[in-house]
Amino acid sequence: MNPRVAALMYHDVTDEPTTSGFQRPGAWAYKLSRQRFDEHLTRLGAAAPVPSLVSDVTLARAGDHLLLTFDDGALGARHAADMLARRGWRAHFFVVTALLGTPGFLAPTDVRALRAAGHLVGSHSHTHPDIFRDLPPARMALEWRTSRAVLEDLLGEPCTLASVPGGDSSADVFRSAADAGYRFLFTSEPWLYPRRVAGCVVLGRFSVKAQTPPGRVAAIAACRGWGRALAWRRFTTLLRRTAPWAYRAYVRHRTAAAPGGS
Repeated sequence: MNPRVAALMYHDVTDEPTTSGFQRPGAWAYKLSRQRFDEHLTRLGAAAPVPSLVSDVTLARAGDHLLLTFDDGALGARHAADMLARRGWRAHFFVVTALLGTPGFLAPTDVRALRAAGHLVGSHSHTHPDIFRDLPPARMALEWRTSRAVLEDLLGEPCTLASVPGGDSSADVFRSAADAGYRFLFTSEPWLYPRRVAGCVVLGRFSVKAQTPPGRVAAIAACRGWGRALAWRRFTTLLRRTAPWAYRAYVRHRTAAAPGGS
């Protein structure tokens, strides 16, 4: 029997949202205050397995696992890491390597500090294309390989994990990550059971927003409510495929930079 892996996808933890991470319409729903994030951690500590790392999961053994992940590499990752450290917990931080050292995002020294604290650092692509699955294969390969090379040079060790930017995946996206040498790939699809694609372990995640109640986060972490989340995801996917032109227009609106923002 395969393990169940409840992976939570966070983005930004900050009390100053205008100075951390992406400054565009689609980003605001994913910015949690430190107090809200602490409420989540308190509930997780009381109701779920202790967070672990994907490298600790044995795929051939049954069991429940909780993984915490953070996308984008916003400055708020430093707050998240500090709050996790007080509990002795470790997590996964995925960075957009082209944004390292730019306003609102982690500096290379921050990335090294995360790794030194025992967290895993992975790629969230090099430039964060917002509909990754629409890229031609050569561009997918370039995004993955460039980002991996930057992180390996920065950390002095192999980079084996990544997460898909923009939330849209496909079989081609999975294969491109595997071909680029990644062993673990996190998606935005709410799956509990990891899958193997061309030698890469593909893991689903539940997307946590600022308004997600702590109680629901605790239930999701305890492997409850994933069927509901997957049904909603499949419904929205069907809508996107029915009217792809409308979806692309929607993404352009959500990812348009605010005046003076990133």
